[in-house]
Amino acid sequence: MLLPRKLWFKWQRVKTFWRHAWGRKEQPAYDASLRMCPNCRGLIDRRVSVCPLCGAFTRPARSRGGSAPGRVMGVIPIPRTATSALVGVNILLYAVSWYMTQKAAAAVLSAAPAWGGIDNRVLVSLGAKFGPAIYAGQWWRLVTAVFLHAGLLHLGMNLWVLLDVGPMTEALFSASKFIVVYLASGVAGFLLSLWWSPFVVSIGASGAIMGLIGALIGASFHHGTLGKEFRGRLWRWVIYILIFGLFFAVDNAAHVGGLVTGLLFGYLVPEGEPESGAAETLWSLLGTLAVLIIAGSFALMALHLSRITG
Repeated sequence: MLLPRKLWFKWQRVKTFWRHAWGRKEQPAYDASLRMCPNCRGLIDRRVSVCPLCGAFTRPARSRGGSAPGRVMGVIPIPRTATSALVGVNILLYAVSWYMTQKAAAAVLSAAPAWGGIDNRVLVSLGAKFGPAIYAGQWWRLVTAVFLHAGLLHLGMNLWVLLDVGPMTEALFSASKFIVVYLASGVAGFLLSLWWSPFVVSIGASGAIMGLIGALIGASFHHGTLGKEFRGRLWRWVIYILIFGLFFAVDNAAHVGGLVTGLLFGYLVPEGEPESGAAETLWSLLGTLAVLIIAGSFALMALHLSRITG
């Protein structure tokens, strides 16, 4: 029996998600060569300009100019997904904080922290979560703290998990919903951390990443038996992270705040690209607002840094 066209494409999307989620050995968990057609929602080759499933125009053909596609001046790669953009921002902020740590150590003729560690004073100046400063009006720290890390190991662990669950969450919901839940989970995590331990300096993307895991868990409640089995695997990751936090002085309050935010998002927000014009406009605005909040927070951090160093 043939399914209605819209229902068939929804079924294909669900099958693709769970096939990726369970991770067949011969396939990666996320196929970056595919993207979703904005018209029929089917998965198509990222390079095509016309959808082979519905015939809709998907994007302009590649430029014949001298620059390589997807690169600025043919050299600097342009992030193709929200996940890769977030990874790039985290690496950039770590590079800045590492340079400032080395400069501060050289100024007092002392050794910088080992293993790529970052000076705590540098983290505070760059926007770490710190209650007295936030209560003094520096609310932007709730955002900038999400992108700061205490060392190479801290950065590497968070980026490892982000690259694992990020593409899956982004493919299941959409890029705009993904960036909204990432920012909301990170901020909610640090708000709970601010209430729980206002005088403790805290940084890191783990609260936002727990939000992504929570979003997948929340969405799994809508997928019956397969969702229950997949949810069990994700809950084990949550337990491992929380236990790790108990023994290594990690900010579990931020983890819990991010997880709860992601759970609510995944359970309440419909999966996939917005299906109506109004919904598409709404999520585009929310995604743009999230990006502006992040950019504005970094701008306020830069102004603060210029005042304390100038």
